[in-house]
Amino acid sequence: MAAPETQLMLSVGLIEKDVNADTLWVWCYPSVSPELREVLLSKCCLRQDSQGLHTFVFGQFCRTWYYISTVEVQEPTALKKVTHFSIVVTAKDFNPEKYAAFSRVLCRMYIKYGSPVKMMEGYIAVLTKGICQSDENGSFLIKDYDVRKAYLAGSVKDVVSQFGMETIILYTALMLKKRIVVHHPQVEALLEFTRALPALTWHRKDWSILHPYVHLTDSELENLRTCTGYVAGFVDPEVSNRSDLFDVYVNLPDSEITISQSAKEAMAMGKLHKDIGLVIVQSAENPDRTDGQIIKDISMKTREILANLASLAEECENSKITLETLKQCHFPPATENFLFHLAAAEQLLKI
Repeated sequence: MAAPETQLMLSVGLIEKDVNADTLWVWCYPSVSPELREVLLSKCCLRQDSQGLHTFVFGQFCRTWYYISTVEVQEPTALKKVTHFSIVVTAKDFNPEKYAAFSRVLCRMYIKYGSPVKMMEGYIAVLTKGICQSDENGSFLIKDYDVRKAYLAGSVKDVVSQFGMETIILYTALMLKKRIVVHHPQVEALLEFTRALPALTWHRKDWSILHPYVHLTDSELENLRTCTGYVAGFVDPEVSNRSDLFDVYVNLPDSEITISQSAKEAMAMGKLHKDIGLVIVQSAENPDRTDGQIIKDISMKTREILANLASLAEECENSKITLETLKQCHFPPATENFLFHLAAAEQLLKI
């Protein structure tokens, strides 16, 4: 019987660009909805002439993760009229390294045999046995790719080295389940930066908030609006004018973070934020500390705050905090405000 992690894959698909420069969705197994197919075609770089080749991109749409590997066909191969192709794997889980490795094996199979049949066999082998083995096309073993490794693959150290004390804005927004929009013209930079952010709230281990590669289309924005809080990446600079989409806007090329007018009250900073910010910066600036250790340091500070909140809740009716409870503690205004919004985010608030 296949292990549970092999049941996370949903489909494999193939997009081709031919010698006439037409890009077509040519095959998939078992199936992909027409709406998702349209999104996948827009993410695959074969339709975007000027943007160059993106060898690997990933993202999320309607709770389905997609992983797209794109290859330029070098002569001679079994593919006669195809100049480029993309392999698309959809899955229920976030694990870019796992699906990049699997896609590479599938790409080699397709180049060699020129038929999706071998790819389908490889896909079924992974689905049923968790392994896809072939001498000439490389092997793939699903158990080599632990989800915790995927969570730790983003660099919190890099985020802090770019934004310093301002990282506390990102931390606060994530803790309060706010909407963070990140812009960078290069998709690779977007993917690298955005994937690291959920690690700032490690206690949740929730990468479902991540939408690293979004276009300003109706279907994608509609999908985004169904989420309470998120980290969403955009290559289109036009997103900076869409204040309806964010509470916090990150201009990555210019290293600027802006808090929207509507979120300023909830995001007001005080001594507690400064203390957390110092923990983050001091840990990240220590050359001996790894990303995993930095995440642990931040997580310990977070757990301390949440433990205080939980003990306050225990004293309240139905273990739910009220604004009155917080007022009786005589916290500084910014701390009281933060704890009130945090209690709401952690479902500890009496409504």
